[in-house]
Amino acid sequence: MMKQKSSGVITRRGLLGAFAASAVVAAPTYSNAAGFLRGGGDIRRIKMYSGRTGERIDMIYWVDGDYIADAVKEVNFFMRDWRNSKTIQMDTRTIDVMAASHNLMDTSEPYMLLSGYRSPETNAMLRRRSSGVAKNSLHMRGQAADIRLSSRSVSQMARAAQRCSGGGVGRYSGANFVHMDCGPVRSWGS
Repeated sequence: MMKQKSSGVITRRGLLGAFAASAVVAAPTYSNAAGFLRGGGDIRRIKMYSGRTGERIDMIYWVDGDYIADAVKEVNFFMRDWRNSKTIQMDTRTIDVMAASHNLMDTSEPYMLLSGYRSPETNAMLRRRSSGVAKNSLHMRGQAADIRLSSRSVSQMARAAQRCSGGGVGRYSGANFVHMDCGPVRSWGS
């Protein structure tokens, strides 16, 4: 074990927490997202901003096989229903698919989050406005995200997400975004 000069013991959790809190400039790029999702990487990082709230997040949320609880809490809050500020425990599998897809696209641009968690009230309101909103949307379970990158096309983003084989991938070219979820593996849209 490593010891500090003050004779306090540095625990693995403390070391991981300190590492996660530090600003890491360059996270590794993984050449195979499927391996990344099976634990092939040492670090998982998510970079997003919200045009709705003006918030940004650049978070290492997983290190050496462990999710970092405080980092995941921050991601959960960031991905809240911005219309009413309700939050839910986001399914980390969705966050993993987003992070792995981002790595595959080899871009430093953060995702623009359009929709993460949707409360039942918000989902019902959106269903009244659009026939494209599912009644039992995975957004209401914290298992989906709608995201965009200005530096990548909808097709490029969708192909990266599909390579992860971690869930559903929807192409919404007309609205310039991709839906990623951790439900059954499937794809739709153009």
